[in-house]
Amino acid sequence: DDIRAAAAAVPQFTVNFADAAQDNSTQVEQVDTFLTQRIDLLIISPNEATPLTAPVKRAFDQGIPVLVLDRKVDGDAYTSFIGADNVDIGRQAGRFFAATLLPAGGKIAILKGLAGSTPAKERSDGFNAGIQGSQVHIVASGDGDWLRDKGQQQADAILKAHPDIQAIYSENDPMAEGARIAAQNAGKPDLPITGIDGLPIDAGGIKAVSAGRLSATFVYPTGGKEAVDAAKKLLIDCQQVAKTQTLPTQLVTKDNADQVYATLNKH
Repeated sequence: DDIRAAAAAVPQFTVNFADAAQDNSTQVEQVDTFLTQRIDLLIISPNEATPLTAPVKRAFDQGIPVLVLDRKVDGDAYTSFIGADNVDIGRQAGRFFAATLLPAGGKIAILKGLAGSTPAKERSDGFNAGIQGSQVHIVASGDGDWLRDKGQQQADAILKAHPDIQAIYSENDPMAEGARIAAQNAGKPDLPITGIDGLPIDAGGIKAVSAGRLSATFVYPTGGKEAVDAAKKLLIDCQQVAKTQTLPTQLVTKDNADQVYATLNKH
């Protein structure tokens, strides 16, 4: 939606969208189809890094600028990466657990994103660094693949096996919302659960924090506007763009959720 809105302001641009529905081979085919259509620029959010590295390199080697959005590929055969610092977001989440949520320590569980995607690894690595030296202990984890239903299933299993956990760190908001349902079903309606993404839409994480379903989330900017700005620089202004464009994040709690929501919706 962000890309569509931003591109509407650039009359020279026509944007064709393809959704791989979390399937690597579908996404590889879609990239190759776009290449046969002789596109001028590719914006891609790779489902998983390694399987999408070769098709992204094929585009790049043909002289087509490639903007990698949100999730990375292996190596550096692309024009620019646009996204937030997932290690830093994970680290901030870990510090939030250690300093604010469970300052006396405790047992927690993690719901991880899709295993081969770079944000899943980075949000885990950062979190582990953030809780280092504290008494917060990870006693269980499950791969929820970024999906609400799968997050709920994983959280169900974790809560049955570890009924004494005191909080859940979810690597995105949809899995966190699934975990909330699991916690309610397990008779733990007040279990602290945090997410990441903080989309400023009615169904997003900021509203979930405001409503009390999530204890906190971290804004992960979608980068759509920045991607279109970069495309315009490359194709129309004939300028270079930075190899990496790091987008800012923000901790969202009950205290600032409504204010953050209003601010993000002004842009």
